[in-house]
Amino acid sequence: MTSTLPAAVPVGTAVDLDLVQRVILPAEHDPDILPLYVDADTWTSFPLYEDEGTLQQQRGFLQPDTDRAVVRLSERGVLGSLIEDRGFRVPHRRKVSFGTYFNAFPTSYWRRWTTLEGITLRVRTSGEGQILLYRSNARGVVQRVDSVSVSGDNTAEFELDFAFFTDGGWYWFDLAAEEQDFALEEAGWYAPAGSSPTRGRSGTTSVAITTLNRGEYCAKLLADIGSRPDVLALVDRVFVVDQGSEKIKDAAGFALAQERLGAKLRVIEQANIGGSGGFARGMFETLEAGESDNVLLLDDDIAIEPESIRRALKFGDYLTAPAIVGGHMFDMYDKSHLLAFAEGVERWNFMWGPITPPGHDFATSNLRQTRWLHRRVDADYNGWWMSMIPVEVLRETGLSLPVFIKWDDAEYSLRAAERGFPTVTLPGAAVWHISWVDKDDSQDWQAFYHARNRLVAALLHSPFPKGGGLTRANLALDLKHLLSMQYFAAAARAEAYRSVLAGPESLFAELGTRLPKVRELASRFPDGVPIRDKNALPVVRPGGPAPQSHKRNYPTRAETLPWLAKTLRRHYLQPASVKDETPPQVHLPFSDARWWVVPAYDSLLVTNAEGSGVLWHRRDRGLFRSGLWRSIRFRQRLRAEWPELSRRYRESLGDLTSVESWRRVFSGTE
Repeated sequence: MTSTLPAAVPVGTAVDLDLVQRVILPAEHDPDILPLYVDADTWTSFPLYEDEGTLQQQRGFLQPDTDRAVVRLSERGVLGSLIEDRGFRVPHRRKVSFGTYFNAFPTSYWRRWTTLEGITLRVRTSGEGQILLYRSNARGVVQRVDSVSVSGDNTAEFELDFAFFTDGGWYWFDLAAEEQDFALEEAGWYAPAGSSPTRGRSGTTSVAITTLNRGEYCAKLLADIGSRPDVLALVDRVFVVDQGSEKIKDAAGFALAQERLGAKLRVIEQANIGGSGGFARGMFETLEAGESDNVLLLDDDIAIEPESIRRALKFGDYLTAPAIVGGHMFDMYDKSHLLAFAEGVERWNFMWGPITPPGHDFATSNLRQTRWLHRRVDADYNGWWMSMIPVEVLRETGLSLPVFIKWDDAEYSLRAAERGFPTVTLPGAAVWHISWVDKDDSQDWQAFYHARNRLVAALLHSPFPKGGGLTRANLALDLKHLLSMQYFAAAARAEAYRSVLAGPESLFAELGTRLPKVRELASRFPDGVPIRDKNALPVVRPGGPAPQSHKRNYPTRAETLPWLAKTLRRHYLQPASVKDETPPQVHLPFSDARWWVVPAYDSLLVTNAEGSGVLWHRRDRGLFRSGLWRSIRFRQRLRAEWPELSRRYRESLGDLTSVESWRRVFSGTE
């Protein structure tokens, strides 16, 4: 139904409706992020392959349309059309869509998880034009719902139900100008009249940020949170847990952040006990203060759209039952590029990863034409780059597991789900984060935490006897490291197995001591210490495998088995030692140093993922033999001891995550 309201009823101040999602535009005139807010009026695409239907069917419905060429025929979303951060001027005889990531309404998520059965859209405009309302279904099929022609200063209201959004779908609106410019003054999505938050009132949150020597990033994040008074009014406290040697209080921009946040800001300095220790401190302080309904966990190296905080909170207000509410992640340096939409844990091998396509660029394919974005996807967990946890969940689930870094967020959501608290990753709530595309933390000091914490999480939550396929997957990964002459990574993983076998008692004991030990271990291996001075690089003397060994495509199973037998025989039997000082035979860029390429050499240089240094990999038959047998023995032992280990870890979980246990840790780290 459509009706026209008096212009005297401004959007955002109506007392009869609760604003749950404001239509927003970027505060900064940044062309890279504009496609997330407002969309060009004309797009088209064409298949690169004749039998595209068969190709897409083979790939499955969640695969991106990577085999379509997308062309933007007209660009109307120009920066000059922005009116502050809420308005947009549409030139005459042109059309603009707000069916975008930040401004479309993710209807299926509200239908599935909240008490609302409908939503009210209010659009305030000036000038002459049309407001056109659309919806989509889970298959990405777009349907026009309603429209209204308006002129002068006008507020249009649409009352919309959730009847057809079980599996997916969005609502959005477009604006079409007539013979004069048509301006959006303000718009918002409201809970319908008569709706009430589940707890009978609107909730508030504390914000918890863990930082380590990222002062400028963190200070800007704090200032951005404080830049929106309407959002800041929903925040009780902002806890910054500073674990670095370079204090945030000394960072450029901190004075502005302090001015904007005022008494709500509290900086807590403690020893470095990792992200899990920092976020546990934020959870702890939120419970101790007793002011907030939620704690919102944020990384320090992000930028945030402040409206995302309101959206997470309002979504939480109307949940049918308490749940963790997370936000998506975009690339800090490629801002229209979505990096993480929904994350899951594959239980058999117990490995995390995306359950949707791993990346999507809204600058090249908009929301309306990207069909997989229209299906509701229920996540297992949300990364702690942005994750809001209700205090009810903290009280019943506990605080973070003391694992320093890696798997703390995934394990927490799995633990919460076992207690009846799901995780919902909410479209339209997001941050920009430094991308992991230029990182490979499986080979540096984090290799220890990847291996140990994955095993710990599986011991706590795997539904399969002896962890399903995890121990076999670990053996395969160890073998890849050994064949690729990544002897430090293999050694770090062996230390992880020892730590797990030592039992749950070692987790708190290692929280502040393990990192120096891992760094010392890395110093013993040439592949563990990057060479950053280009003048210190050894001279390459070409040699080694034939050119076909540089094959870039992933080998087939038929190719892998004979290759593996031959390569294992070579690394196990043929003499080679790092003591021989064999000069590098080639210098490979990171993208070419695949596990089926590197093992063909005896000595090679490999640029690290971020391009800041070079690692020297040298084959050592002794290290390979000892590492291989060590991995086999650990696999056998983990499988044999799995039932008892799992029982011990599960029985200790309450103590490992309790407020009192963490209180003792914090008292010794300040």
